[in-house]
Amino acid sequence: MSVKSEQPAPEYVPGHGLLADRVVVVTAAAGAGIGAAAARRCLEEGAKAVVIGDTHERRLASSAASLREEFGETRVVSVACDVTEEDQIAALLDAAEPFGGVEVMVNNAGLGGTASITEMTDEQWSLVLDVTLTGTFRCIRAASRRMIARGTKGVIVNNASVIGWRAQEGQAHYAAAKAGVMALTRSAAMDLAPAGIRVNAVSPSLAMHPFLEKVTTASLLTELKGREAFGRAAEPWEVANVMVFLASAYSSYLTGEVVSVSSQHP
Repeated sequence: MSVKSEQPAPEYVPGHGLLADRVVVVTAAAGAGIGAAAARRCLEEGAKAVVIGDTHERRLASSAASLREEFGETRVVSVACDVTEEDQIAALLDAAEPFGGVEVMVNNAGLGGTASITEMTDEQWSLVLDVTLTGTFRCIRAASRRMIARGTKGVIVNNASVIGWRAQEGQAHYAAAKAGVMALTRSAAMDLAPAGIRVNAVSPSLAMHPFLEKVTTASLLTELKGREAFGRAAEPWEVANVMVFLASAYSSYLTGEVVSVSSQHP
């Protein structure tokens, strides 16, 4: 496979009020990855409030403090949330109630890892599936119940991955989970359409951030970049832009779709 020259990322696009006055909840939003970028982008696009959750309480507090400093104390709420625990998901959604309740649910939480299928333990398999797939299911169920009870024609945006479409060594558990997120997205969209709730997903490939650089070898990063048309990883905000589009009225007739934020797709 030829190595493509790496093209520079485009300039950051300013907000245009696409989520004006909307109440947004984002899971796994601490740190510098896609969840954090999605939370920031929603605020830039005029969200009335953004509730962010994560299991890493120190990084979550730091992210919340940074967002509050930029966007105001009243628009950002943070709640420690493990998506394998229903009561913690409920607490995250409860934090949106003073603002009128969740209208946009961004399910970003996921867990990866690398293990050969011959060496993978039941525990490794189960944990990745529980966080990445079942956690997304729990959040869809909890958020949609509240939307339906309130009569909210809300939006749910899930984070899948191109690994749900293609093979990658050592990623059987993660690939199965992300393929499951895609199928879950399509079926949930049909279940929730009568209530006017849309469900879509993004499918990114490689979105570069400091943590990813720490846990991924340079050779693998080079290989993965080489698979992309632009010869580079996506910036997390580039994935967040597509999430915002799916959450906005610009995609009002789009549901049950998985949008590839990558040149890799079926």
